[in-house]
Amino acid sequence: MKYLGVLVTTLLGLVSASAIPEPQPIEQRDVQTVHLTFYAGPTSYTLTIPADGTTYPTNHNNLNINIIGSFDYDIYRLCKFNYDPPASGTVTLVSSIAGNENQIFVGPPVPIKSVSCQGTCLYTYADCYRNGQFLGLCCNGYCAANKCRPWSYS
Repeated sequence: MKYLGVLVTTLLGLVSASAIPEPQPIEQRDVQTVHLTFYAGPTSYTLTIPADGTTYPTNHNNLNINIIGSFDYDIYRLCKFNYDPPASGTVTLVSSIAGNENQIFVGPPVPIKSVSCQGTCLYTYADCYRNGQFLGLCCNGYCAANKCRPWSYS
């Protein structure tokens, strides 16, 4: 009788242990990549960074940047640009569009020391609304008929 009790207890323990699901690994999400172009009059340079919230140096502190552009990310809403304020004390960043590129006009032009981007945006023709629910900002374009549309088809 003792052995039967031990056997039943062991079997119950095995059954209950097998009913507990294995822990699942945390979902790994891809971080979007941001392609930036910094324009300083006739000169420009590019920088590619992940949109992970980390601050990345530009390593071009000698160029006064007047336009920042990106063809694949909403840099105006999702990026922060770090610079030393000019003697006037203020810098104005203005969002604009040129062809298929989101642009930020910088006035007066200043060297951009570093940049950080965080968040996600939706690529062209992705659903920006589904069942009346807003899904996110369009990376480079606008939301129309529930889809992200490009600013220009050229």
